[in-house]
Order: sequence, then structure tokens, then C-alpha cells
Amino acid sequence: MKKLLYLPSLLLALAAWSCGGQATDSTTSTAESAPGPGQSAVLDDVSNPNVVQVAVGSADHSTLVAALKAADYVDALTNVGPFTVFAPTNNAFDALPAGTLDDLVKPENQRKLRDILEYHVLLGVYKPGDFVNGRNLGTADGRSVTVTVAEDGTVTINGAKIVGTVSASNGIIHVIDQVLLPK
Repeated sequence: MKKLLYLPSLLLALAAWSCGGQATDSTTSTAESAPGPGQSAVLDDVSNPNVVQVAVGSADHSTLVAALKAADYVDALTNVGPFTVFAPTNNAFDALPAGTLDDLVKPENQRKLRDILEYHVLLGVYKPGDFVNGRNLGTADGRSVTVTVAEDGTVTINGAKIVGTVSASNGIIHVIDQVLLPK
């Protein structure tokens, strides 16, 4: 009978010893345990640029980059993807009604701005030849955009004309001449 009691006692002692082997430091601050910067903080000058790095390198997309930062959406788009991004030019943002962009980049409107930016993102890669007239494509915010292909081959997304296409390491960017606004 005594031998049967030794085994559970031994197991209990081993379990207590293995759990108690790690001391905790109650002086560790929250900042030390908080997650560090995301994927966008990775410095890599060798690999092909991701969709955000392509936008950062384009003088015609500085407003888009500022909006991505204001909406805290940079890390999401630097991840693996793949993404299709409809990237409005600075001129497209300038064509918005006066004060619209200034209002959207305020901290209290971050979620609204992010929703608009997510409306410009598709999950997956859609190359120019993949666009079919009348096709609805689901956006990252849960809505959809409609593709129109004219007889001359011009492609528009909800009326915004695709004026250029650039490949990136985590997807593809279609430069558009208007900002897509969800209804």
C-alpha cells in the first residue's frame, strides 16, 4: 500500500518542481511585454517591395501613404497577402470635396478611414486579364466593387479608371484615377 502512495507523491512533486522553476518578475512593465512593431518595421532592401513599399516609393501616392498611416493600416498591407490594391493617385484624393480628407485623417475618424481604405483592397491577385465586365469582387471590408470593361479594353472599378498596374511581392497594385467610396 505504501508503494502505491509513493508514485502519486512523486508525480505531484515533479509537477510542482517543474511549475515552480520559473520565477516571475512583478516589476516587468506593460511596455516591455507589449508587442513590438509589425511587419512594416522589417528592414529589407534586397527583396521585391510589397504593396506599401511600392506606394511609399511613388510620388503620385503620398496622400494614400499618409492615409494608410492615419488609419493604422500599413502593417496589414505589408503582410504576406496576396492582395489586389486599387491605389488612388494624389490627384484622385484632391478631387474629393473640400475638407473630406482632412476630416477623415482625424484620430476620431480612424475606423471610417480604414473602412474606405479596405474598400480598395481585394484578397487575392487579380491581374488585368482577370477582370470581366459586370463582375462583382468582394473587398476587404465585406462590400463589393463592380468591374466594367469597355469595348476599347479600358477597365473601371465602380467608375474609377485603372491607369496603371504594378506587381509587388505580396500582390498587385492597380493605380486608379478616383477614390472609391462605399455607399
